[in-house]
Amino acid sequence: QVQLVESGGGLVQAGGSLRLSCAASGRTFSSYTMAWFRQAPGKERDFVGSISRNEVSTYYADYADSVKGRFTISRDDAKNTVYLQMTSLKPEDTAVYYCAAKTGRIFTTTATSYDYWGQGTQVTVSS
Repeated sequence: QVQLVESGGGLVQAGGSLRLSCAASGRTFSSYTMAWFRQAPGKERDFVGSISRNEVSTYYADYADSVKGRFTISRDDAKNTVYLQMTSLKPEDTAVYYCAAKTGRIFTTTATSYDYWGQGTQVTVSS
């Protein structure tokens, strides 16, 4: 069982930056693929980015087109934590951001493929 706790959300002006953190419990964190999703009011939960590590400790990341070049996902396996650095924020980035985890190292952008979810953290970008 993995528990995920997000933090770092808040209110920021357009063009600003925020860094979200997701702390995970569990001793096998490094073997999980970690991801961030977001959900705006009245919309579906959308993939933002994911990160995985292979057997030789090479990290791989994947991003939604809407955030490429602006958001960076990273992880610190020693701290069981995954991060989402968000820059050049836009009002359309406003959403509740969720951290998710799945067993295995294969990327997927499908929310239903993830086994564990955090409670979410609100990000609001004002224009």
